[in-house]
Amino acid sequence: MSLTTTQHIILPEPTLRRLPWYLAYIETLMARGEQHISSTGISKALNVDSSQIAKDLSFLNIKGKTRIGYNVSELAEALSAFLGFKQAHKACIFGTGSLGKALIRDKGLANYGLQIVGAFDVNPRVVGSCIEDVLVSDLSEINKVFETFEPVVAIITVPPDVAQEVADTAIKAGFKAIWNFTPYRVKVPENIVMANTSIYAHLALIYNRLKAN
Repeated sequence: MSLTTTQHIILPEPTLRRLPWYLAYIETLMARGEQHISSTGISKALNVDSSQIAKDLSFLNIKGKTRIGYNVSELAEALSAFLGFKQAHKACIFGTGSLGKALIRDKGLANYGLQIVGAFDVNPRVVGSCIEDVLVSDLSEINKVFETFEPVVAIITVPPDVAQEVADTAIKAGFKAIWNFTPYRVKVPENIVMANTSIYAHLALIYNRLKAN
């Protein structure tokens, strides 16, 4: 099996969204001591067409052997490395409400390469406190914090009405990626990586489908 991955390739977004599914399933197989898995086996477990799985993995130059399939541990290593989960990416949380605190306390994020090194808030009652050893600084201290840790990802969990302002401040400070958890559609320059994770949008989808059913 060839497990040499192509570096710096920009994958189609649907493929990129499926790869972590494959990795999560492969890791469960590793925990059970399984050594090989076919694309058909992955297909049955995840309800994704086996030909689509093979196509997705082909973007990474990952190929299984006939009648044997993929080596589970090697496939997990290749997927994790390609997705960037093996490399530490420093991040800061902007907004330490319930969601911001939850993300800081989520130890699982570190397993996927996300290292939260700082947090910001404008509430004087929380500025200066620590959440899981992460110091909460006033937003006015952003340049100082950036120079100290050199983070790349700004995680936005502030109220929607200030989301754009906070994103602009983060970009001006030097952050290269914005992970937006607010329902506000933040605008960023073309050279900034942008990802939106709207809990409310997914809730709307669930509620709509429930009504339809």
